[in-house]
Amino acid sequence: MQPKSFSGTLDSLSLIREYVGSAAGAAGLDKKATYELCLAVDEIATNIILHGYKEAGRSGVLDVRADIENRKLTVTLEDDGEPFDPRQSKLPESEELLRPLEERPIGGLGLFLAVQGVDEFKYERAGGRNRNVFAVYRPSTDQSGRPSQR
Repeated sequence: MQPKSFSGTLDSLSLIREYVGSAAGAAGLDKKATYELCLAVDEIATNIILHGYKEAGRSGVLDVRADIENRKLTVTLEDDGEPFDPRQSKLPESEELLRPLEERPIGGLGLFLAVQGVDEFKYERAGGRNRNVFAVYRPSTDQSGRPSQR
């Protein structure tokens, strides 16, 4: 799919979600995989907008690219904010997730959902930009490229 740039504002989230949803549809992902991928990208994009741009007093863009390969769909999200590796954040422990909401520590749940909802997640700093990469394996296809029946 053609890469797209979006302004680093909350108004862009629905447009980013639309782009990722379209890529998921083109890749043949089912509703659950599409939902989880959109949720993961949405969580990281929201953090970039709120923390990397708004709270830092900066403006910027989010560049999104979707690559459909034989075995997977890869969505890459890049921004110009300060370096931030989501994998370095403290994720909730399993016993914390079992507690009632009012007893849970604040923070980390969105990142937990983001990294758990995709088959692969990686972060890198490249060319002075943050690069978050989400990959979801595609359903098996037959030789014609159509999803195979299981």
